[in-house]
Amino acid sequence: MMTEADSFPRRHARTQRFTLGAPRAFTVAPDGSRVVFLRSGSGTDRANSLWVLDLPDGTERVAADPRALLGGATEHLSPEERARRERSREGGAGIVGYATDAAVELACFALSGRLFAAELRAGTARELPVAGTVIDPRPSPDGRHIAYVARGALRVTGAGGEDDRPLAEPESKQVAYGLAEFIAAEEMGRSRGFWWSPESDRLLVARVDDSPVRRWWISDPAHPDRDPQHVPYPAAGTDNADVRLFVIGLDGVRTEVVWDWARYPYLAHVHWSAAGAPLLLVQARDQRSQLYLAVDPETGATRMVHADEDPVWLDLFPGVPCWSPSGQLVRIADEGGARVLAVGERPLTGAQLHVRAVLDISDGDVLVSASAGEEAEVPETGEVHVYRVNELGTERVSQEPGVHSAVRAGGVMVLVSSTLDRPGARVRVLRDGKQAALVASYAEDPGMSPRVTLTEGGARRIPCAVLMPTDYPGDTPLPVLLDPYGGPHGPRVVAAHNAHLTSQWFADQGFAVVVADGRGTPGRSPAWEKAVHHDFTVSLDDQVEALHELAKRYPLDLSRVAIRGWSYGGWLAGLAVLRRPDVFHAGIAGAPVTDWRLYDTHYTERYLGDPAAHPESYAKSSLVTDDGLSSPAEPHRPLMIVHGTADDNVVFAHALRLSSALLAAGRPHEVLPLSGVTHMTPQEQVAENLLLLQVDFLRRTLRLG
Repeated sequence: MMTEADSFPRRHARTQRFTLGAPRAFTVAPDGSRVVFLRSGSGTDRANSLWVLDLPDGTERVAADPRALLGGATEHLSPEERARRERSREGGAGIVGYATDAAVELACFALSGRLFAAELRAGTARELPVAGTVIDPRPSPDGRHIAYVARGALRVTGAGGEDDRPLAEPESKQVAYGLAEFIAAEEMGRSRGFWWSPESDRLLVARVDDSPVRRWWISDPAHPDRDPQHVPYPAAGTDNADVRLFVIGLDGVRTEVVWDWARYPYLAHVHWSAAGAPLLLVQARDQRSQLYLAVDPETGATRMVHADEDPVWLDLFPGVPCWSPSGQLVRIADEGGARVLAVGERPLTGAQLHVRAVLDISDGDVLVSASAGEEAEVPETGEVHVYRVNELGTERVSQEPGVHSAVRAGGVMVLVSSTLDRPGARVRVLRDGKQAALVASYAEDPGMSPRVTLTEGGARRIPCAVLMPTDYPGDTPLPVLLDPYGGPHGPRVVAAHNAHLTSQWFADQGFAVVVADGRGTPGRSPAWEKAVHHDFTVSLDDQVEALHELAKRYPLDLSRVAIRGWSYGGWLAGLAVLRRPDVFHAGIAGAPVTDWRLYDTHYTERYLGDPAAHPESYAKSSLVTDDGLSSPAEPHRPLMIVHGTADDNVVFAHALRLSSALLAAGRPHEVLPLSGVTHMTPQEQVAENLLLLQVDFLRRTLRLG
């Protein structure tokens, strides 16, 4: 199946959803003199270069070009680096990440497993001769040393490449120093495994021992001559990796950091700044209690700074915990039914604001991203804004309706803004609140604009997006396609143009497309997110409620309703077809979690509990148990299952088990295996044809002309 080169499916795949060429990963120098970022050379170029924007003149220059540094050679990635990119859903190439010293004068990065350093003032980059395949290099705050991981060892070298040596070497093949374990990177938002001291004389280093973790085999059936991968995967109810933390000096002297590891095995967050002692956030396995611990780097002893408990679960948030410049604990907490910012023991926000992340902390305020809380005066469906918060009150920085984030230092703020009426994101550099520069984007214009209405549906006021065909005259009911994610961590109803492009393309094929963010999705209230506790199926209830209420206001043909989704959305699509064939007439389940006992510990146990203690929760939310197939014998609705055979997050076994259960129950279905494809979007031709095959399936099964 092929299309013309400029079709939306082809361009959408070639541009990686129109993200290539857009600037990202911003760092602002503390003196406000420059902004560092990544950007590829065009909207179809995967290879990112390291760029510098000089202020105040606003000129941009390349600090490191991956093609020049590699001399045109092909980039090669180690299995460890491929795994890191899979965890972060990184689809780019070239320089995909970097770290700087405290002054933002030296940057370092790994490229094709080699170590490079760039002098940001001079704009020169060079390779440093070091041992092994380099992962996650990070300069010391003073810029004199660079620490990195190679072959499971934490190593350090001088900034000029001199005196390269190991600081901690693995005791076995199952041990690694300085890397995040699978669930930290996949579920906790912690992608790092080592942290420099402010004085640049020692590091906090995680030691990960995977030997307790059950091993799974990930193979490519299309290539039986290749050895399968033997990977540690901590499935729900099974053992996690043993994660410990050490203070290691540049002289190699190590001191173990001590806390009640048996009770609090999850190392969720580490913060080390000049404002206070090293700060840890450790969680209990059931994630209902957690401790904020200050570390004595001389002895490794810890003292409790604060403790949290919640009868349901405790969430983790970007940017916290950390110290304020005055040495107060900064955290985000669920208090009084709201998600608030707290400094010390005092909450600085209330129910008007739902705080999502801490972006920066200065002497005078805390910069946060937040959405309107349930008690906000005006609903702001799908919007996320940047706010300044201090003891005097709250000030909104971003003004136009949309989705905003920011990076700040030295009186300079980089404000990244996406809106419904403008493709991509606009990046403005503000000094003292006034625009000093714009960072150019080379991303391609999609050439289409979503015809989208953001609204609410049902008695629960479920956030929804409704999309109609571009040329729809509005005189006849349309077949309906629900296009949700619908679960934790994945909001889809957002006030941003590009987020709705694929849904609009499906709408232009003759559908009314509905996207609903029901209970369990983030951004509204703690109670909304925690409503899925021990029961994911409420996600389906909200899809049905939204659909039926919207049908009272929009021309929706409820006799022809389909649903598609990926990952949690794929599970939701399968559940819809199996449990509610009275509502849904066809479904496309992409990479679905069909049996939650096969998904990882930190995610699954947070929501469904320990499978040994709560087997009923797993059975109710499963697609492959008797509960999962317990819908009326007729009608049997068509279901297409799509899954990558190389997926190491939602493994291919999920699709195979669902297909086996459906076959045993006599239920018609189709299975589309994607050979060698992981959980991320596959290569251009596969991604393009996958969209086209889905439309063909929907037309066939809904009997559209």
